[in-house]
Amino acid sequence: MTQFQTQHTVPSRVGADRWRLQVVHRSAFRYAGPVRSSYNEARMTPENSTRQTTLRSRVEIEPAATVLAYRDYWGSTVTAFDLHGPHTELVVTATSVVEAGPEPHLPGPVGWAELATPDVLDRFGEMLRPTTLTAMDPPVVRAVRAAVGDAGPREAGHVVCRFVRDHIEYLSGATSVKTNAMQAWTHGKGVCQDISHVSIGLLRALGLPSRYVSGYLHPRPDAGIGEAVTGESHAWVEWWDGGWSGYDPTNSVEIGPRHVALGRGRDYSDVPPLKGIFSGPRSEGSTVTVEVTRLA
Repeated sequence: MTQFQTQHTVPSRVGADRWRLQVVHRSAFRYAGPVRSSYNEARMTPENSTRQTTLRSRVEIEPAATVLAYRDYWGSTVTAFDLHGPHTELVVTATSVVEAGPEPHLPGPVGWAELATPDVLDRFGEMLRPTTLTAMDPPVVRAVRAAVGDAGPREAGHVVCRFVRDHIEYLSGATSVKTNAMQAWTHGKGVCQDISHVSIGLLRALGLPSRYVSGYLHPRPDAGIGEAVTGESHAWVEWWDGGWSGYDPTNSVEIGPRHVALGRGRDYSDVPPLKGIFSGPRSEGSTVTVEVTRLA
């Protein structure tokens, strides 16, 4: 087994508005026969930011693999690894301890005119263009423009997220990782990835730079200390309105101490928790489990 570990020694800042969380994320893949080689990338190490501090994080790989850690173009920590011996199963387990809190105080919002300036358009070009997973059709864009009305950019971001959540019902298994925003919108059902993609597509169509955030959510606001609960990978959105405003459209809540961020990108394809290719017999399936425990 290979381990890659990061650790930070920082003063504890746990208080009424901050939680210390342990997250154990395990992905297991089974193959029909011995796989000769595989090349993989894991984005399962939580970030450090003004809202969140990663105290400890390790990624364990079975069987043992050659590992390289780096930060990608979007700033996410990547654990890249490859295996070159026969194996019929691959197991990747990421264990992290994180202190998280509410969003930091943001500067005053800018207006629509400033968002349309060449400087902003150039600076955030990649977060303004639609992608294959986030593009939305003109009739939906017109509908959200009507819903936003005269709201300023910061308020408009929240209006868009509520608009999307009112239309799309959360239903586990209703879509796949390849489902795009318009497919989810038309279906009217989806998961956090779909709700985030639709929100991002509409935010960008209004002229708000926006990005996809990959992470975890502790599912219980009333969680007891030391109680391990079943969680899952989660996604939410951020848009720039003079500062990066975050919101969880799936749960219609502000980002807070229950949210643990892994990384950001234009859409899910920039920040999948685990991806790779292999040479050998077909995959017989995979299992993913996430366990979240409030420690303080």
